[in-house]
Amino acid sequence: MGQIKELNLVSGPSSPQCTIRHEAPAIVFSAGGHTGNLFHAFNDGLIPLFITASSFYPDGDFIIVVSEFHDWWQSKYAEILKVLSKHPIVALEKDNATHCFPSATLGLIAHGFMTIDPTLIPTSKTLMHFRDLIEKAYTQNPILPSPPLDPKPERRPRLVLTCRGNDVSSRRILNQDEVIQVMKEIGFDVIVFQPNRCTSLSEAYAMLNSSHVMVGVHGAALTHALFLRPRSVFMQVVPIGTEWAADAFYGRIAKGLNVNYLEYKIRVEESSLMEKYGKDNVLLKDPSAVQKKGWPTEIMDIYLKQQNVKLDLVRFRKSLKSAYLMAKKFMHKER
Repeated sequence: MGQIKELNLVSGPSSPQCTIRHEAPAIVFSAGGHTGNLFHAFNDGLIPLFITASSFYPDGDFIIVVSEFHDWWQSKYAEILKVLSKHPIVALEKDNATHCFPSATLGLIAHGFMTIDPTLIPTSKTLMHFRDLIEKAYTQNPILPSPPLDPKPERRPRLVLTCRGNDVSSRRILNQDEVIQVMKEIGFDVIVFQPNRCTSLSEAYAMLNSSHVMVGVHGAALTHALFLRPRSVFMQVVPIGTEWAADAFYGRIAKGLNVNYLEYKIRVEESSLMEKYGKDNVLLKDPSAVQKKGWPTEIMDIYLKQQNVKLDLVRFRKSLKSAYLMAKKFMHKER
């Protein structure tokens, strides 16, 4: 939050002479903070921007005015931003002109983690409407077409496994090769998806929008679940101590998009923390007791930055079989 600048509102009889006079109102907000993280980019920025625009300017006729503007931010989310507003973006730090607007809304409205409450918006928008906006953004001029689906009823469901690279020290699946083999044995075609900051959202949308199942360990990459189609399957692997965040962040996406949602909560024996702290440590035996007073950085770092998972293949196979049955049912409705 230290990166977020405060804007001063000054009221007085005189004002600077307008260099550019706009007819449309403005929504002014910051693209700073943690927006380099995909989860925060959507949770703190794009979804609140959609809520704010739907609340005050449902016709979409408004101008985006951004503080802490970054070229990479505009480039990465360009398609979504263009659907939200037809006007060019005004970047405060890069523009020396004096812009005049008939009115302006400063700051964004949020309804909580990854959620949109239709009762708080005059136009009754939901997360499904936001997903429709994403679909419009990435299907108007798609960079890549969606992979073709085999029309034969016996085709295998397509499963996308989101994973973290070897250069990342936490929340990796240590036995990933064995997990992929089990997925294939059950009957999935498996696509390994290892996103990074440079990953094209258009390509990610094309892949996930044409898939039937998405599986991944709790983390920012699961924000891509916004690209899943309703009635597809989303399975979140939940490490020790991340239960509340798993539900608040990504469980709400599944509920809001009518996606079949499964949680695979690992046991102590499946966590790398057991080797470091021992299975009887309160950090592993009762994470909720540790977190009663909140989630201070030192506790958050243990669960999010020190923990990898080694999945119990027998137990995980059972969850995958449930996902497979859901996926086949979804495929049947596709035909």
